This record gives sequence, C-alpha cells and structure tokens, in this order.
Amino acid sequence: MKILGIGNAIVDVICKVDDQYLINNQLTKSTMKLVDETEFQKLLSTLKIEQTISGGSVANSIVGLSQLGNDVGFIGKINADDLGQKYEEGLTKEKVQYFYNKKQETSPTGTCLILITPDAERTMVTFLGIAGKINKDDINEKAVRESEIIFLEGYLWDEGEPKSAFDKAMSLSSTKAMSLSDQFCVERHKGNFLDLVKNKLDITFANEQEIKSLIDAKSFDEVISFGKQLGKLLIITRGEKGSIAIKSNEIVECQSKSNLKIIDLTGAGDLFAAGFLHGYINNLSIKDSLEKGTEMSSKVIEKIGARLN
Repeated sequence: MKILGIGNAIVDVICKVDDQYLINNQLTKSTMKLVDETEFQKLLSTLKIEQTISGGSVANSIVGLSQLGNDVGFIGKINADDLGQKYEEGLTKEKVQYFYNKKQETSPTGTCLILITPDAERTMVTFLGIAGKINKDDINEKAVRESEIIFLEGYLWDEGEPKSAFDKAMSLSSTKAMSLSDQFCVERHKGNFLDLVKNKLDITFANEQEIKSLIDAKSFDEVISFGKQLGKLLIITRGEKGSIAIKSNEIVECQSKSNLKIIDLTGAGDLFAAGFLHGYINNLSIKDSLEKGTEMSSKVIEKIGARLN
C-alpha cells in the first residue's frame, strides 16, 4: 500500500450561512471549534443541510490520493451507528481500504458542521464523538508496516489515548508525514507539535499561519531559516502567494493559480496534501509535486465540499 492515513473519522455536514449567523452564534470565521453533543445538535437544528460526506482532514486527502490511482488506506474510529455505517460505505465507494472494525460504542460517530459563508470561507464546528477516542489498540499494525508512508492528522493528536495511537503508528512506520491541521490546534499543543516536527516526522504540511504560530515567527524569513535548519521536508501553503517546500538548503516555490472562481475553501489544504503526496510517492520532483498539489487544491475550491467528484 502506498499511503495509510490515520485521522478523525468525521461525517461532514455542509451548510451555507451568512456572516451574521457566525456572529449570532459566537463563531470565529475560518476556524474550527470543538463542541459537545448538546451544542452541536442545537446548531444543527437551525441549519439547512446541503450535503453529507465521509470526511475528516486526512480522510479527504486519502480519498484524493485514491482518485489519482494510488493504493491507499485509512484508520479512523467510528461507532456501529447509522452515521458510522454511512462513513464506512462512503470510503469504500472511493476505493479506500478501511482498517477499522466498528463496534457499538458509548459515543456516536463524529460529525462536523462546515459552515460556508458567501466569501467562500469555511468555519467548522466539530463534535468529535468516538473519533477523538482513538487508542493504540485501534492501530492496525499490519496496515502500518505495509504502507510506504503514514499520514497523520494534527486534529487527532491529544494527550492520553490518541497520543498512544500516534506513538504506536510512528514506531512501526518508515516514513511519517503529518498535517498541523489548524492554528488553534497548533497553539493548544505547541510544545508537542514542535517535538514531532523536529524529531519524529519526515514530512510536515502547514499553512503560513500554522507554521508561524508553531515557531513564534514574526516574519516568513524566520520560517525559511527554521525550515533550513530542520533538515526534514517542510511543505507550506501560502494562499495567493502559492506554496513552498524546504529541505535543508533546497527551497522550491510554486505559484498559485489565478482567475479561479472560488466557491468553497473546504478541503483546499487536504487536496493540496493529496496532490503533493501523490507526486512524492510516485517519484516526481518536489516542484512537480507542489504543482500537483496546487492543481488539486485549485480544482476543489471551485466546487462545494472536499471531493473532486
């Protein structure tokens, strides 16, 4: 197997809202907020659902990799409930091998409200449910050992059981990649994430805000210096400024595509990672891998949701 993703198994519920809705519900645009089931259901009752998809950040990337013809798999924790069944069916339909045996749990399958405002920004409200309770026993050792790369999700990392799952997967894998996921996520786990990036990961994906937050950088020049010293592969997306890959003294840049009709930014980073990893695992150059990531993210932001088809 080329790549095995390990992340939050979340059913994405996509809804369109206006800016006033975010203000009324004290939500910060373009961020992800974790809520309990009560608050989640309260918000859900006020919304019109556009679409539901088997999501989660790394799961989106893995589906993108599958659509590019790669042999891929995913580990994520679900309940044996209706949403869990839909989740598994959704991944199987996309030719993703699902390495998790669902069972009856006390918590339901995780769900995420993706609220799209008219400016195409997406604000996420997540009830993790059972997804956030992944532990080392949920890691399929054979699947990890037989994959060329594991791709981990920053959103999933937390002290306790999720950390034990990460540690086990990383100990069994030869090449480890991770997405930092979200600026608030970085700020919450800064010390641990910095340790992962410096000492345990081979490839790190981040956007400009996330990496600057991680290293307390005031300027992007500081990020470049950090990337050079790191000696590992650091991939940074910069929105309209394009993307950049840094490994030791090698710095490769890629321009963003212009004249895009942006409808929804959901999945832009996830599909960028899919495109880059596709290039990387199939021995394309770093430049070509960045361009494939840019192509994938450009396509997904011109439609609703994190799927290319």
